[in-house]
Amino acid sequence: MSLEEVAFLLLALVAVVTAVAALLVRELVHTIMWIAVFFVDLALIYFLLEAPFLGVLQLGVYAGAVTVLLLFGIMVTRKRIFSREAATGLGPVPVALAVLTFVFVVAAVGELPMAEASPRSYAPSTLSTALFSADGPWVLLLGIIMLTSVSGAIYLVREGRE
Repeated sequence: MSLEEVAFLLLALVAVVTAVAALLVRELVHTIMWIAVFFVDLALIYFLLEAPFLGVLQLGVYAGAVTVLLLFGIMVTRKRIFSREAATGLGPVPVALAVLTFVFVVAAVGELPMAEASPRSYAPSTLSTALFSADGPWVLLLGIIMLTSVSGAIYLVREGRE
C-alpha cells in the first residue's frame, strides 16, 4: 500500500467521521463547524487526487463562503444560539434509516460491473474559461440576487421591527 493510498484512506475516514458528527451533535453551531471540517477534508482529497481546481473551489466556495453564510444566517435568526433551546440532533430512526441506506448502496455498488477508466488530465484555465466565459454575467447576476435576498432576510429578522 502506497503513501497516497494511506493518505486517501485517512482522509476518507476523517470525512466519514466528521459527516456523522455533523449529524449527531446537539448544538447547531457545532454542526456547522463539523461541516466546515468536512469541506476542508474534501478539498484535501481533491488535492490528493490531483484536481487542484476543484480543491481550490471547494476551499473557497464551500469551506469559506457557505460556512460563513450558514453561521451568519444562524446568528442573525437565533437569539439564544448557545442555549439548549437551539439544540438539534438526530433521533434513532433517521440514523437507522441512514445505516440501512448505506448498506443498500454498498450492496448495489458491489453488484455493478467495474470498468477500467483511465483518468483524463485537463487544463484548469480551459475549464474555467468553459465555465465562466459565456455564463460569467449570469453568475454575477446570481451573486447580486443572493446578496439582495440575504440583505432582505437580515432586514426582516432584525430586532425591534414594527
